[in-house]
Amino acid sequence: MQNLILASSSPRRKELLENLQISFTILSSEVDENFSPGLSPDEVVMELAARKAQAVFNDNPDAFVIGADTIVVANNEIMGKPTNEEEAITMLKLLSGAQHDVYTGVTIISPTCSTRFFEKTEVWFWELTDDEIRSYVRTGEPLDKAGAYGIQQLGSLLVKKIHGDYFAVVGLPVARTIRELRKAGYQLPY
Repeated sequence: MQNLILASSSPRRKELLENLQISFTILSSEVDENFSPGLSPDEVVMELAARKAQAVFNDNPDAFVIGADTIVVANNEIMGKPTNEEEAITMLKLLSGAQHDVYTGVTIISPTCSTRFFEKTEVWFWELTDDEIRSYVRTGEPLDKAGAYGIQQLGSLLVKKIHGDYFAVVGLPVARTIRELRKAGYQLPY
């Protein structure tokens, strides 16, 4: 039986894979998430996803391992997860009434091959009042998410429209990931 491992502790990625009704385990790795200045956003997410997948694959060389990373880019600035409420407020004010890009990189490593790719989705926010931003931040939802919002929860109220893969914004472009798993030789139940 093939062993599929998600190299991520993200509850959102876990839920997305569970929705596909496939069996997998979670083994997250602690990797250095710093990156070299000058890398493009797509290079950043693919590099970080590769580090996560490789760290888990090193201890599980007979498995299919999925690593992923998501970043938000606004005004050519990469926005990670806010470290506190004030940083979340600052990020959301920057995103208010504007368009930004969400990049999710994915690496799949198996005993016979390795592949990596990214998806870029454009997201537009409504113009937000200070009260709306502070109310959202008080929920605690923004504090563990890149760009200080989660599109699949209360953060959906901030989003005016998107162009691209919704699931990539959540944290894993599921349709592309499944296609790449198949190419790598993983046998899916459907």
